[in-house]
Amino acid sequence: MKSSLQIAAEASPRPIAQIAEELAIAEQFVEPYGRYRAKINLDLLDTSHDRPRGKQILVTAMTPTPLGEGKTATTIGLSMALNRLGKRAICTLRQSSLGPVFGIKGGGSGGGYSQVIPLEDSLMHLTGDIHAVTQAHNQIAAMTDNSWYQKNPLGIDPEQIQIRRVLDVNDRFLRSITIGQGGAQHGIPRQTGFDITAASELMAILALVSGETHAAVVRDLRQRIGRMVVAFNRRGQPITADDIRAAGAATVILRNAIHPTLMQTIENTPVLMHGGPFANIAHGNASVVADQVGLRIADYVVTEAGFAMDMGGEKFFDIKCRAFDAKPAVVVLVATIRALKAHSGRWNIKPGRPLPADLLQENPDAVYAGGANLQKHIRNAQLFGLPVVVALNAFPDDHPSEIEAVREIAMSAGAFDVAVSTVFSQGGAGGEALAEKVLAAIEQAGQAQFLYELEQPLTAKIASIATNIYGAAEVSYSPEASEQLAKLEANGFGNLPICMAKTHLSISHDPALKGAPSDYIFPIREVRASIGAGFIYPIAGDMMTMPGLSAHPAAENIDIDEHGQTIGLF
Repeated sequence: MKSSLQIAAEASPRPIAQIAEELAIAEQFVEPYGRYRAKINLDLLDTSHDRPRGKQILVTAMTPTPLGEGKTATTIGLSMALNRLGKRAICTLRQSSLGPVFGIKGGGSGGGYSQVIPLEDSLMHLTGDIHAVTQAHNQIAAMTDNSWYQKNPLGIDPEQIQIRRVLDVNDRFLRSITIGQGGAQHGIPRQTGFDITAASELMAILALVSGETHAAVVRDLRQRIGRMVVAFNRRGQPITADDIRAAGAATVILRNAIHPTLMQTIENTPVLMHGGPFANIAHGNASVVADQVGLRIADYVVTEAGFAMDMGGEKFFDIKCRAFDAKPAVVVLVATIRALKAHSGRWNIKPGRPLPADLLQENPDAVYAGGANLQKHIRNAQLFGLPVVVALNAFPDDHPSEIEAVREIAMSAGAFDVAVSTVFSQGGAGGEALAEKVLAAIEQAGQAQFLYELEQPLTAKIASIATNIYGAAEVSYSPEASEQLAKLEANGFGNLPICMAKTHLSISHDPALKGAPSDYIFPIREVRASIGAGFIYPIAGDMMTMPGLSAHPAAENIDIDEHGQTIGLF
């Protein structure tokens, strides 16, 4: 099979104005960036109050291997399949971070015959939103340090400066640094570090702002940025971006970034790409405003939650669904036979290395052995009150006996149905069976619900996630985390939802624990506050907020050929 980049190069994209016209988006709301991408101005919200709202379909997954299991390709393929069945559907996706693109995971634009085109545009910069977030975040960080340097009128405690700088790159050497060296003219020395831009609170804010009108969205953006806690004073009181007078400038920098970007799939199905928070260190979902626009212009919006049901899936309900008034009608849970085999614990799949040869041999027993992971994710999704359709993302080396094992595993856990999906190799046609089962599931009565109430103490909400979703017996806290939680409660932040930062390679905090771990202690190392985004951010285990590069990152293979064409990207 051809590479995804080759397939994308042979595709026939339509002018983006035509894609917008087919969605009945008036020309004045379309701001082109070249021929095949455009910002959708949020003035559209002001004129579409009377349009009936579409139905939302949430796509998430079982715990993936380091190679990913095709969740984005399934999201894209399902939207294409719904259109093939005569439904007006779009999908909403996050923008790719250049860290993973040049690292090892790759981009977030699907692949094969189920991808966003032009592929390079979708992966590289898009319309500059991530760079705008980087600039706005670092502007606030610089003004925080400057307030401390300029006679410290707010009494900032330098040991309690919360905001770190960000870059859209994987760079372990920036995790812990000393700034302000070189004498008084160059600042005051202190320890700090960098996070990746996808972990920025501003990225979380960008993906959570909402409003019924364009002006309301801008106001929400400004208010959320103003609430960001950038430091504490020596009395333990929070100092905000408004206090250091940095929120206004940051809002101006992000003013155009709040508009979602319209693109298309390889079959010319519309896609809204907006926001880029990771699901292991943030809430991992495309933006609220992309969904709001999508629900006003389409009958079905297929949206993706990052990594697995315990990660972006749980956060979709408990964080994103609290930010606006739409909730999904069905959960699509992506699974693969290779991931089920991996969760048997018999194989060690490593990033950047070929799959073990014997993993590809017919072995339904290994599928059953790893089935607990899929069953746990199905039951996790059911905790939120909705029917679950399992999408088996099929590979050519899957065997009928293994496919039947997946069906038995899923149905025994209470799944509504199981569909074999071949969207990677067949595009929308390979997702029609899945689309039909998703439409049938939507007809089943279901009412989306939350896992916990906001009025509960922070520790109770953390325990609810750890025990109900992760299978832990109890939660432990480092002394630092306990002190941080007490400070947050004392400052009136106890009524916020929880955004857990943990590994995506296990339901637990430990990537080595496969399947469905239970009866273990879930450790909280540190707790950060994302007050502007509107959540509390506990960090479990050894989770890093700045990824590092592997021994042979993807960037080594990316280049330009003699014709000026990109090679090795995907």
